[in-house]
Amino acid sequence: MVLRNALDLIGNTPVVALDNITGNIEGRIFAKLEFWAPGLSKKDRVALQVIEDAEKSGRLKPGQPVVELTSGNMGTGLAIVCKLKGYKFIAVISKGNSIERAKMMKAFGAEVVLVDQMPDSIPGQVSGKDLELVEIEAQRLTKELNAFRVDQFCNPSTSRAGEIGVANEIIQQIDERIDAFVDFMGTGGSFIGVTTALKKHFPDIKCFGVEPENARRYSNPQDIGSGKHKIQGGGYNMELPLMTEDKLKLVDGFITVSDEEAIQAARRLACEECIFAGFSAGANLAAALKLLKVDFKGKNIVILLPDSGTKYLSTDLW
Repeated sequence: MVLRNALDLIGNTPVVALDNITGNIEGRIFAKLEFWAPGLSKKDRVALQVIEDAEKSGRLKPGQPVVELTSGNMGTGLAIVCKLKGYKFIAVISKGNSIERAKMMKAFGAEVVLVDQMPDSIPGQVSGKDLELVEIEAQRLTKELNAFRVDQFCNPSTSRAGEIGVANEIIQQIDERIDAFVDFMGTGGSFIGVTTALKKHFPDIKCFGVEPENARRYSNPQDIGSGKHKIQGGGYNMELPLMTEDKLKLVDGFITVSDEEAIQAARRLACEECIFAGFSAGANLAAALKLLKVDFKGKNIVILLPDSGTKYLSTDLW
């Protein structure tokens, strides 16, 4: 079958059992390879959902520019979707993110605006304060260009992509019982969307959000940490609008992962499973292994692998 274009490659990502990694541990981990997409991340799926929902509602007009702040993955997804649908896309990104992301967006035809970090920020570690600077620039450009602003941190289409896409695929692909779902929280959209759907299908499933050890906004709100960490694409130590009070009731807990745990787990994915993934994939695997070793011995856990390791070749992950 010949596909229409790269948009038809988005979605229907494979699931792989990580049996080499779990080895003698009781229980299994099933990894959904969300980076199996044209832009090499789960945000391709989200970008397509956001743009198509905006088109249907009339919020996005033909020929109107699209603006969004991004750590890189959403920007890459939007660059692809906008290019193939005929919209100009302007990505606003912090200089603290890996340079591979900006290069990918430019390759797909996006205009990329790089925003300086705060004076005390560390390259490769984007804080909530850094993100505030990116937000200011995104707002300015949206007004100046009369653009459609995606606003991924607040846009319900972000959750819809997880609920009607990722979760339904998981249900169809995995024949065995699913006891837990684990996912690193960026906007929180994918996590809460998938959680919502899985809870309806598997009433007893336990769902856990993953946060960096130094950005414990939901894990330990009384002591949230410095906010400085290497796991790009999330852990901004800020309230996530999509994690509403009613949605939080669906969450069974939060797991913290250190930079080193995420890095070592990502390296294990490459070395033991030949799956080349990024920091957040490592964080998800590390969190799932913690569950298997304690409260979920003998259980089946599903994780997402959000993006490819090729996006981090300039970092110390590799």
